[in-house]
Amino acid sequence: MSAAIEKLLERAVQMMERLEKVLPQPLSQPDWSQAIAWRYRKRATGHGVLEAVRHVSDMGLQDLKEIDGQKEKLQRNTLQFVKGLPANNVLLTGARGTGKSSLIKACLNAYAAQGLRLIEVDKSDLTDLPDIVDVVADRPEKFVIFCDDLSFEDGEAGYKALKSILDGSVAAATPNVLIYATSNRRHLMPEYMKDNLSYTHTDDGEVHPGEVIEEKISLSERFGLWISFYPFSQEEYLTITAQWMRSLGATEAVIQAARPEALVWALERGSRSGRVAYQFARDFIGRRASAA
Repeated sequence: MSAAIEKLLERAVQMMERLEKVLPQPLSQPDWSQAIAWRYRKRATGHGVLEAVRHVSDMGLQDLKEIDGQKEKLQRNTLQFVKGLPANNVLLTGARGTGKSSLIKACLNAYAAQGLRLIEVDKSDLTDLPDIVDVVADRPEKFVIFCDDLSFEDGEAGYKALKSILDGSVAAATPNVLIYATSNRRHLMPEYMKDNLSYTHTDDGEVHPGEVIEEKISLSERFGLWISFYPFSQEEYLTITAQWMRSLGATEAVIQAARPEALVWALERGSRSGRVAYQFARDFIGRRASAA
C-alpha cells in the first residue's frame, strides 16, 4: 500500500473519531451507588447523562403538616411500589407552595433504604424517557421518574412522549418505574373557549365532546392516582410556620410571639402557602440570631 493511501486512511480514521465525539451516544449506566437521586441532563452535543444529586433535601414526612390526606395516599402508593406490589403513576395538582414536590422528596427519603430511587427529568427532555426507562429496566431498585411543575403548550414533543410511556406504547410497562408529576394544572394543557366550539348537540340533548377536548384531558387520565392540594387557611398556615420554626430551634414562646409577623409576611406576598411559611421561618430565625 502506498504512503499516500496510508495517509488518507489515517486522516479518515481521525475524522471518524471526531465525529463519534460529537454525535449523540446511547445513555450509559452511571454508578448507582453514588446517590439516591439523579438528574437527567442533555449536553450541548446532544449526549444525555444521569448526574448524581450529591445533596438531597433531608425533608421528612413528619415535617409536612396539614396535608395528611395527601400524604397518606402517596405514602401508601409508594410503599406498594417498593414492595413490588401493583402501584400507580401519580399526578399531584393544586395550589402553588402547598407541598407537592416536598412530599415526593420526603417519600424518597423515607423509602430509600428499601431501594427507592428518584430521577428528575425536565419537561424539555421528556422525549428521552424511553432511553431512561431502558437503562433502569434491569436494575433491582425501584425508580420514580420525577417531573416537577409539569404543563404543556400545544405541539410540544414531550407531551406525546409522556403519554406514550404512561399508557399506550407497544412496549409493556416496566415494573420498577413509576412517573410522579406535579402541576398547577389538572389537565396539564391550557384550555381555550374556542375548544368548546367542537362540541355538538343532538335533538335529544346528548352532548358529544369534540376531539380537541378529548386530547387535552387524555394525558392526565393516564395517571392512575390524582392527588389534589388546596390553599391553606390562616390557622393551617400558622401551624406550618410553627413547624418550620420549631425545626430551626425556636422555642414555643418565640413561635407564639412571631404569629403576628407571620400573618403580615403572608399578606405581603398574597399567599398562605407552605413555601411562604418556610421562607418566613428562615427570615425570622435568621434575623433573631443575627441581632443576638
